[in-house]
Amino acid sequence: MLILFNKPFNVLSQFTDRSLEGRERETLSSYIPVPNVYPAGRLDRDSEGLLLLTDDGKLQARIAQPKHKMPKIYWVQVEGVPDEAALKQLCQGVMLKDGRTQVASARLIAEPGSLWPRDPPIRIRKFVPDSWLEMIISEGKNRQVRRMTAAVGHPTLRLIRAQIGDWSLGDLKSGSYCAAT
Repeated sequence: MLILFNKPFNVLSQFTDRSLEGRERETLSSYIPVPNVYPAGRLDRDSEGLLLLTDDGKLQARIAQPKHKMPKIYWVQVEGVPDEAALKQLCQGVMLKDGRTQVASARLIAEPGSLWPRDPPIRIRKFVPDSWLEMIISEGKNRQVRRMTAAVGHPTLRLIRAQIGDWSLGDLKSGSYCAAT
């Protein structure tokens, strides 16, 4: 079984909250009542979009492990408008504290038309424009896309994973899930 879930902002990519902070955070159990499925990979609490869940350990490993180089497409709202040099740097790889990122794809796009409102909304700065990128990566360093855009001078304001391999969000609403066909 494979489930596609459009994870909302501020939801943990796990079914229980093991926080030591003493406050309960929202988890997958608030949205997915299907037993014995587990996330294939992660999506940070402050990121949104496609999360795959499965009951098949081999499929989970194929999706989640970087050695399989499954491409992931992200829509990234960034502060400012990256120029050609910044886009080229994102594509060629960015030096981060844990090493250079692999070759990626990055291009400016219009705001995705099927976008849902984020709750809470991103911060808007009156005199600093924002723009949208489509980035495709095949590795999964911790918070990689956010660190890459920050390294080229364009911090991420909103991050949405739109596709993993052949599976995409399509018209799946935020907080909704469906079985893959």
